[in-house]
Amino acid sequence: MSLRPNGMHHIALMTTDIKQQIAFFSEVLGARLVAFYWMHGVEGAWHAFMELSASSTVAFVQTPAVRDIACTPGVTHAQTPGHPCAAGTMQHLALNVDRPQDLLAMRDRIRAHGVVCFGPVDHGMCSSIYFAGPEGLNLEISTSASAIDPQVWIDQEVVTLAGISPEELARFKQPEPFASRQGAVPQPAWDAGKPHMGYEPRTYRKLLALSDEQFIAASNYSAPPAHPAP
Repeated sequence: MSLRPNGMHHIALMTTDIKQQIAFFSEVLGARLVAFYWMHGVEGAWHAFMELSASSTVAFVQTPAVRDIACTPGVTHAQTPGHPCAAGTMQHLALNVDRPQDLLAMRDRIRAHGVVCFGPVDHGMCSSIYFAGPEGLNLEISTSASAIDPQVWIDQEVVTLAGISPEELARFKQPEPFASRQGAVPQPAWDAGKPHMGYEPRTYRKLLALSDEQFIAASNYSAPPAHPAP
């Protein structure tokens, strides 16, 4: 079987009021706070994790500098789950439940906390309810009766407009298998045409010069917080 991610481990959202986000995701949505500590390697940052399942969380990051960054609809945030925002930013976050009746139960829970919630809307491949979270978050909860069938849900008109050839479409629908090489693939050479994280150039060059062992040794933060809750 080819290697691929098997779910969302966590998505990290920036906040200016981490307590407000923790309260909303805990009280309104029922997610458990399972971690809250100084963010590893980022001075002055707090990191909180809200559990959705044993292997999936929504994380929040708060740093003092965030208060100086403006939230601009259409740039940093979409006004609704259907509105645009800048490329590479999160337009909306959809969470999962297992059954249609769970959608109605979640709608009741959300509305019981005074939050407007619309739906369920039947999208064919899923049904969804929609609502807003603190700081302009566009949120959705969805359920699917079965796995998405690409023979039904890939529209050839949109494929053509996106400039995807039949050969590319076949590859995208069935990616080439990749067998683990047990960590033997070396760091690739710098290529401006590939995606890169936005480190300061001098720092990035130093990081690229490190071996995997050197980077891992300098970056590990495996110890729990020094001040656990009672």
